[in-house]
Amino acid sequence: MASLRLAVDAMSGDLGLRSSISASLNALNQNSALHISLVGDEPAIRLALAEKTYDATRLQICHSPDVVAMDDIPSKTLRYKKNSSMYRALELLRDGDVAAVVSAGNTGALVAMSCIILKRLPGVSRPAICAPVPARNGYTFMLDLGANITCDAEQLYQFALMGSALSKALDGHKAPRLALLNVGAELMKGTSLVKEAAELISADSRLNYVGFAEGNDIFSDQIDVMVCDGFVGNVALKVCEGTANFIRDQLKARFKQSLYGKLTGLLVKPVLSGFQQDINPERYNGAVLLGLNGVVIKSHGGSGVESFESAIHQAARAVRSELTQLIAAQINTTES
Repeated sequence: MASLRLAVDAMSGDLGLRSSISASLNALNQNSALHISLVGDEPAIRLALAEKTYDATRLQICHSPDVVAMDDIPSKTLRYKKNSSMYRALELLRDGDVAAVVSAGNTGALVAMSCIILKRLPGVSRPAICAPVPARNGYTFMLDLGANITCDAEQLYQFALMGSALSKALDGHKAPRLALLNVGAELMKGTSLVKEAAELISADSRLNYVGFAEGNDIFSDQIDVMVCDGFVGNVALKVCEGTANFIRDQLKARFKQSLYGKLTGLLVKPVLSGFQQDINPERYNGAVLLGLNGVVIKSHGGSGVESFESAIHQAARAVRSELTQLIAAQINTTES
């Protein structure tokens, strides 16, 4: 298997080096073809690596002294954070030194920098954030999840094309089932924007459009790709994560309330462990910024080691499947 080099923005996110270093080393151990460039403050990175065991031939450090803070204004980071780990990692991708970038940093800054440094693919008006959400059939790809607060119908149609290409590339689906998130499945429901987008999507026979879908359909086994604007998508994603954490915490609390509960908890512990793993958001971490001239993976801002490692593996899969080329072909090939 040919080698694959990724750039990891090691400094960004809520945990910074506390998660990015261990996650990178774990990923190297899991994938012998992987090479990683850790981008960030070199002295701090070397200190974090001091007591670690790793293959130095597959780990490189690229020094960048600054960090994009989670509350930095995206437009200002373009001017004042050109020495940041995020900016430098994207430059490595632009220059062909790496095949993808993984960052847990400021979403707005990552999108803005990516658009300026990497540029959008021809025919793409705005990039979209797409991530897998747990579902009965494994997961459902959902986009946009926050890159675009408002969208027009044409942009939603582009999201449908890109999301379909992603599902084909990563899951091997020949005709991914695609739906538009709406307040109801009936044709007369929804805003004029959603209805216009439905007309555009349904008119393209390359897309396996199954119609409108409601929020609970995200978790069904009937849909592979769910399309919505970034405002709705981000709210829905956070609700999903919050619900999963709430259910987990409530179950733990109930089993600790009494002796009977503790005994019952011991009996069902294997089942609960499997359930907790199935709904664990960290397993599904790694949102792809679709529509860029390169693979950029946005890891959750609060990513722990397991979560950040998932994002690294997601980046490797996207590169191996030639995702960028597939999306470019999908966007720029007119229907015959």
